[in-house]
Amino acid sequence: MEAKAIQTLSYLEPAEIQKHLGGVSYIIMAAPAPEHFKETPIHFTLFLNTHENLPQKIQEAVFEKFLDEHGIRNPKEVISRIMPVGFGKGVHETHMPLLLVKQEDMQNIPHTPMFVMDFLADSQNFSEAKTNSLTGWSYVYDS
Repeated sequence: MEAKAIQTLSYLEPAEIQKHLGGVSYIIMAAPAPEHFKETPIHFTLFLNTHENLPQKIQEAVFEKFLDEHGIRNPKEVISRIMPVGFGKGVHETHMPLLLVKQEDMQNIPHTPMFVMDFLADSQNFSEAKTNSLTGWSYVYDS
């Protein structure tokens, strides 16, 4: 089976984003890292469903728990801060989170602020990204 490119047909509007995030604890996204990062072949983005700036100790505790739970090792190039996040609608089951870094995207794509942890790492649990060069995401809901 051949992997198809992820197509975004439209974007959630701000009110739709708020409704969509109801009950969401966090979203994890895994994608292949650029080829020259051999030690850290997976690009992870953790979208926490909060727009509050977390104290450093809480950030570290959340990050360590996340690494442990998902068997992630060797994190590098870690960025942790509030960033604009849009959500793409397409043919996939769940809306794709989009970390907006370009000014043009921030102006043109509806978004919400979320606390984001973005980094490169390795894990045996994300073979789709590591071996098959696929991007995927999972929503984790409040229990």
